[in-house]
Amino acid sequence: MTDAGEPNLGDFEDPGRFDESSGGDREADGADVTAGDDAEVSRDGADSTAGSDSEASTDAEAGAGTGPDATADPDSGFAQYAMDAAEAATADGLGTISVAQGLRVAEDDDETSLKAFVTAGNREDVRIGKYLLVPYPDGEQLFCRITALEYDQEFRTDDATELTARRRMRTGPGDFTEADYKYIAELSPVAVLFTDGEARSASESRTQSGDGDELKRRMVDRVPKPGALVRQARDAEQIKTGLAIPEEGVFLGHLSVGGEKVRTAAEPPTVDYRLKDDYADGDPLVFRHTLVAGGTGSGKTHGAKNVLRQYLGRTYETDDGRDARAAVVMFDPQDEYAQMHDDNPALDDEWARRLERERVAYGGHDDTVALVPKEAGVSYPGRGHRAEQVEFTIPFSVVDEYDMPWLVAGASLNENQYPALLTLLNRFFRNYDGGTYQQFLNFLDDPALKEELDETGRVHEATFDAVKRRVRGVPSGVFDQDAKPITELDTTLVRPGGLTVVPTYHLSSARAKEMFVLAVSAMLVDDKLSNSPRSARIDETPLVLGMDEAHNFLSGADNVQARQVVNTFTEAAKQGRKERLGLFLVTQDPQDIADPVFKQVNTRLVLNLGDEEAISSVNIPPSLAKKVPYMEKGQQVVYSPDNSEPVEVTGLPICLTRHGE
Repeated sequence: MTDAGEPNLGDFEDPGRFDESSGGDREADGADVTAGDDAEVSRDGADSTAGSDSEASTDAEAGAGTGPDATADPDSGFAQYAMDAAEAATADGLGTISVAQGLRVAEDDDETSLKAFVTAGNREDVRIGKYLLVPYPDGEQLFCRITALEYDQEFRTDDATELTARRRMRTGPGDFTEADYKYIAELSPVAVLFTDGEARSASESRTQSGDGDELKRRMVDRVPKPGALVRQARDAEQIKTGLAIPEEGVFLGHLSVGGEKVRTAAEPPTVDYRLKDDYADGDPLVFRHTLVAGGTGSGKTHGAKNVLRQYLGRTYETDDGRDARAAVVMFDPQDEYAQMHDDNPALDDEWARRLERERVAYGGHDDTVALVPKEAGVSYPGRGHRAEQVEFTIPFSVVDEYDMPWLVAGASLNENQYPALLTLLNRFFRNYDGGTYQQFLNFLDDPALKEELDETGRVHEATFDAVKRRVRGVPSGVFDQDAKPITELDTTLVRPGGLTVVPTYHLSSARAKEMFVLAVSAMLVDDKLSNSPRSARIDETPLVLGMDEAHNFLSGADNVQARQVVNTFTEAAKQGRKERLGLFLVTQDPQDIADPVFKQVNTRLVLNLGDEEAISSVNIPPSLAKKVPYMEKGQQVVYSPDNSEPVEVTGLPICLTRHGE
C-alpha cells in the first residue's frame, strides 16, 4: 500500500543497494524481499514474507529476465527488477503493517495487536517511542507510537546451536545479515486523525492545503489494512493533533523521544509543547496548579524560571469582563528567583531571534521586587540581582486578623493544648487590640490569669504551662520588627504583571523561614478565597503563587497546626480555578507533599529523580516513569491529562533570564 504524496522520512536512512557478493538475496533501496513460508512477491513490488520452504510466486518468475533493467537469477526465483520496483513503493516509509502475529485494535490496550515489519535499511534508526502514521484507504490516518522492537527468525536455520554459535564466534558480528531476520515494531495506537471535510488522500490530509479543513483526532475505532505503509510522523500539525498538544499557550519546551527532539519537515523543525492558557476549553491550566519535581542538578530551578517567565505579562478575563494581567509571587529559599529581574548575558541576538520566531517570552522582567522578611539580628545581602528590595515584618496582630493561631505554636500541640492556645489568644486580643508579640508574652506571665482559667475549668494549669513553653519557642525576632507590616504592603506584594520574590535563605532558622512563608501565603490565600477580602488588589488580580522546596511547608499533617496549613492550601487548590489562583510548587521530594494538596495538581513536570519513592509518588504512566532516572538535565516528562497525552519534553538549554552566578 503506498502513499505517494508523502515526503521522504529524513531521519531514517535509505535501505542499502542489492549486494550480489553477499551470497544471498538482499534488498534494493527501501525494499526487503525475502522468501519464507508460502511467501509471494507480487507484480507491483509489494513486500510480503512467511515461513520457510517457500518459493517466489509465479508472478515474479514470469517477469524474470524481462524489461531493460532486469537481471534474472534462476536460483533466486525472482528478477532484480522486481526489487527495484519495490524500492519506489516504500522509499518514504519504514515498513508495512504485518498480520503474521494478528492484527487487532481494541478498547482494552492489552487486547490490541498492531505490529509493523521494518525493512532492513531503516532498522538502525527505529527507536522505541517514535511517532508513526498509518494511512487508511479513505485518507484518515492512524497516529501511533513504537512500544517494542524485536528480531524474529526468517528461515528455519537454528541460531541456538553449538555449531552456529562457534561459527559466529569465529567470524564475528560481520556474519550477521539483516535480511535473514524479520524486524518487528510493536505499535500502540494513540488516535485517528481526520478532517471535517470529505475524505481526501493522505497527502492532502497532511498538508491541509486549499480547503482550510481542520485536522482533528478521535479515539482509535478502526483497524488499518494489512500491508499498509508505515512511516514516521514528520508534520508538526499531525503530531500536535495526534498528541492533543495545543497550538497556543504557555511554552514549556520541545517534544522529544528518548531525550532527542522530534524533528519535522517544517522550519523550525522542532515541535513546541504548550499548556492551554485560555477559556476556550475550560479554565487555563495555570489555575489548576502545577508541580515541578526534580532532583539536585536536574535543572528544575532553571526550568521553573523559564515557565514563570511565560506567565509574566499574560492576561486573564475577570468576573466583571476585564482583562487583568497576572501577578506572580514566588517564595525563594535559595535567593535565585529575584535574578529574573536581570537579563541573561548568554542570551545573544541569535537566540533572541529563535525565541521570537517561536513566540517565547524572554529577558529580565523589570517589574520584579524582592520583598525581604525582616528578622532581628540578621541581614539580607541581596547581591545576586538588581531587583528593588523592600523589607517587611509580620505584625503579631495578623494572628487575630487572619486567624493564624498556629503561627505562635513553637512546637507540636496536642488536641488539648491547641484549644487552650485559642482561648488565650482570644482573651488577649479582646484586651489588646493590635497587640504585639511581646505584650502577649507578658500577658502569659500573669499568674492571676493562669489561676483564673484553671479554677473555671477552661484551661488546666499544666496545659497553660505547656502552651506557654511552646509560644516562647517561637523565634523571638520574627514579629513586630522595624519594617513595614506585610498587611500594609498588599499593593507591593501583588502587582498586575509583576513578579514578587520573597527570599528566605538569610533567615536564622527553618522555623523562622516557615513562619514567614506561611504567614504571607495564608494571607494571600485568605484574601483570594474570602467573601469579604481585606485587600481588593489581591482579590481582583489573577495570581500565581509559587513555592520552591514546597515539601518543607506542605508536608504531611502530623500535628494540629500542620493540618491547618494543609487545609488552607487544599482549599486554595480546590477553589483556585474559579478565583484565578494558581499554585506553582517546586520540590525535589514530591512524596512529602500532603496528599490532599497533591491530588489537586493537574500538571506535573517531572525531571530527573533518582529515588523510587519519589518517582512512584508523581503517578505518571509506567512507560515514562522508567525513563525518569536516566533523564539528562532539562529533560522532563509532562503529565497533564487535560492538556495532552503524556509526553517527553526537552526544556530550553538556556535560561530566559539571569540564572546562577
